[in-house]
This record gives sequence, C-alpha cells and structure tokens, in this order.
Amino acid sequence: MTNYTPKPEHKFTFGLWTVGNRGRDPFGDVVRPGKTPVELVHLLAEVGAWGVNFHDNDLVPIDATPAERDRIVRDFKAALAETGLCVPMATTNLFFDPAFKDGAFTANDPRVRAYALQKTMNAIDLGAELGAKVYVFWGGREGTETDAAKNPMESIKRSREAMNFLCEYALDKKYDLKFALEAKPNEPRGDIYNSTTGHMLAFIQTLDHPEMVGVNPEVAHEHMAGLNFVHGVAQALDAGKLFHIDLNDQAFGRYDQDFRFGAVNMKSAFFLVKLLEDNGYGGSRHFDAHAYRTEDYEGVKEFARGCMRTYLILKEKAARWNADQEIQAILAEINADDGSMSRYFGKYSSEKATTLKDESFDRPALGARGLNYERLDQLTVELLLGVR
Repeated sequence: MTNYTPKPEHKFTFGLWTVGNRGRDPFGDVVRPGKTPVELVHLLAEVGAWGVNFHDNDLVPIDATPAERDRIVRDFKAALAETGLCVPMATTNLFFDPAFKDGAFTANDPRVRAYALQKTMNAIDLGAELGAKVYVFWGGREGTETDAAKNPMESIKRSREAMNFLCEYALDKKYDLKFALEAKPNEPRGDIYNSTTGHMLAFIQTLDHPEMVGVNPEVAHEHMAGLNFVHGVAQALDAGKLFHIDLNDQAFGRYDQDFRFGAVNMKSAFFLVKLLEDNGYGGSRHFDAHAYRTEDYEGVKEFARGCMRTYLILKEKAARWNADQEIQAILAEINADDGSMSRYFGKYSSEKATTLKDESFDRPALGARGLNYERLDQLTVELLLGVR
C-alpha cells in the first residue's frame, strides 16, 4: 500500500484559526483550551504540515501594544525556524470586531472604510515580513440583511476602490505578493457581495491591476450555494487565476460546516483532486476546516492528519483512474474523432462558416448513440470503493 505520509512537496497548509478553533458555535461555548500560535506551529509540525497561514489577529491580538506585537512575531518566527514550517499565505480579519458589523470596505461609515484600509495595510506588512506570497481577501461582512441599507452599485465601487488602493500599496512597497479573493454567498451576512467564484472572476477584470489579483475558492462556500465546486475551480484554472484554494467539505445548502476534507462528498473531492493534479496546480493545498466540536487536541491532530491523508489517497486514486484500461477505453470511445470535422473548428473564417452551413448531418444518428456514461460512473465509484 502507498505511504500516505505528507511531504513538503505536497504543500499542505492549515490556518492558525483551523487547528486553533476551540469548538464554539452559536449555541455552545468553547470545548477546547486555547493554544498560542507557537504551540499551534508545533502541533502542525507534528502532524506533517508544510505551512501555516493566519489572519492578522490570529497571531497578534487587535489590541496588542507595539512591544507585544514585536515579541509575538519574534516568538512566532523562532517557532517557524525550529520546525521548518513556512507562511505561504496571510489575510486580514475584517469580520470579527464590532467595528465591522456593517462591513469593512463596503461599510456606509467612511471612518470604518478608512480603518479597514489601515488595518489591512498593517496586516499586509506582517504577512510580507513572514514571507507570505499570497494575500487572501474574504469579505465576510461585505453584504446586507436588507437592500434598503446599501446601494449595491456603490458597494461594488467601494470594493473596487479598496482593492485598487491595496494593489498600489503592495506595488509601492515592492512586496512580492499576489492577492486572492474568496467568495461566499451568505453567513455571517444575509447576502454577501461577489457571492461565487464566477462573480469574483468578473470583478477582477474591472480592477486597475487584474494581473496581480486572482481567486481563492473554498469547497464549502460554493456548496452552500448548491454549485459544482470542480467546475468553478476549472474556470479559475482556465483563466490563470487560481492563486490559492481552501479545501474542506460541506453538505449542500447547509450553514458553513467546514468539515474535514472529503468527509461528505467523496466523489466531488475525488474529481477536485484529479483536476488539480492533472492540471499541474502548483500552489498550496490549504485546509480551511475545523475538527468536530466533540474532539480534544488529540482529535484535532487526527482531523489534520485526515485532511492530508484523504487528499493523498484521492491523488493516488486519480492516477489509477487515469491508468485504468477499461475507463480509458470508454473515454476514447466517447471522444472518438476521425478528423472529418476538424476543418470546422478553431478560428473563424467566412469560408469555414459557409462550408459548415452546407454540411449534411444525420441528426437521428447523432441522437441515437449511447454514450456509456452509466458504466463510466460505476467504474469510478468502484475504484473509489477500492474494488478495482
């Protein structure tokens, strides 16, 4: 059996907020004691992670003094050096503090918008100091419960102005950073702006520096909207905009569950891993998930190991799928091409269009052909179940 031990080349990462999650939910208080960022770095090193990511206030409390900030960062750097972990990504918490109850970049109060920019610049400085190459923006409070409260056109404008400002800030500071925008349809706001990866991809094209901005899709967020996450990630890959990815799991249509990767939708997880591996995705595999509230910290370690192990198992399954002779024979039959239609594809020409309009097609035969998709899907299921 393959050794499913994580290695640095797998680029598995967790956030401080993931393994540090204490199990609080809207109906119950914490179930696990708090751990310091240094302790969490050592926990991640123990389970075999490659990197650790953070919100600014996961590491440095929002009310820390400059001296406290420097001490915390110094201790964190020492833990990174001791364990060999790196910091591939950082982000800003613009959703927890009451100041952001009406949003950050889209808040109606201009003082809140200005504070959000200030806080983000300081957090970008911190991320760059610790070596982050990707900076994620999740607008968890950028939305409404009632559209009477905000003009959506003005909110789009404010979002654009904020991203343009922060792109210029990173360029002015000569930071080697790319920005990744993370979509979510709802929760904690009733409706969040730019609610899907597709919305974000369209928004990016309106920015002053679209070349430095991509997306950070999350499994749970797209599943909350009932969407096919694999298709959204494929769109981002095709656009050259998959700068980061959040892996977890989620039952469709539920609240944000943040389950262990592969815990709910195994076939979807399989095709996601296959998509990433087949297309040479070179970024982090970041697990933005939480252990069950039932767990102590030994359970948290099992959760983290499980995320990575499931990914590696599915990576091996994808290689088997690609090498399975019967599966590949069906795919070859489905995609059979004798070359007779090739003259009609590719770049348009008037001559090509005229010739195509004169082509004769056997429409009944086109509709009568069976495609054997049932067999193909069953073979996929059997491969995942370990019987082929």
